Amino acid sequence: MHPDVESVILSEEDIKQIVTRLGAEISADFADKNPLIVAVLRGAFVFTADLVRAITVPCTVDFMAVSSYGDGVKSSGVVRIVKDLDTKIEGRHVIIAEDILDSGLTLSYLVDLLKGRDAASVSICAFSIKDVAGHTPAVVPDYVGTHVPDEFIVGYGLDYAEHYRNLPYVGVLKPEVYNK
Repeated sequence: MHPDVESVILSEEDIKQIVTRLGAEISADFADKNPLIVAVLRGAFVFTADLVRAITVPCTVDFMAVSSYGDGVKSSGVVRIVKDLDTKIEGRHVIIAEDILDSGLTLSYLVDLLKGRDAASVSICAFSIKDVAGHTPAVVPDYVGTHVPDEFIVGYGLDYAEHYRNLPYVGVLKPEVYNK
């Protein structure tokens, strides 16, 4: 375990089981629809790579990069598109692949944006949802991998200030790391 990680909450095996289940659910629902999987960069790139390998029906992949956090630990509330899609989505079934759903504000913005581009449908596949007491996210994902505690989570693509994405598990970052 990395010395900056307090505890592991999802092992490599846990992650594999979650992604396999999500891939099967999406494959069943989109069997004849050739969905476009949109990875939200940077955090979702690891999850998306595993997810598309778990999807057994034809699909394509594109990427969007958005920013709402910067180097902080809380969303700024302002969504900025850093990299837009290269694929035209009119009439396509789009599935947004996201690493973690926290407030849901960024995803809500992306769903509205993509629907406005005349996608046939826009679905959300969230690897994890952060359980925040007394808070309901701005969007409800169509596919949910797991729930995680209201802690600062890193690993499996999730970062703090662009570090820890390469950890093969999901863990809780020690508070002293981000409270400097």
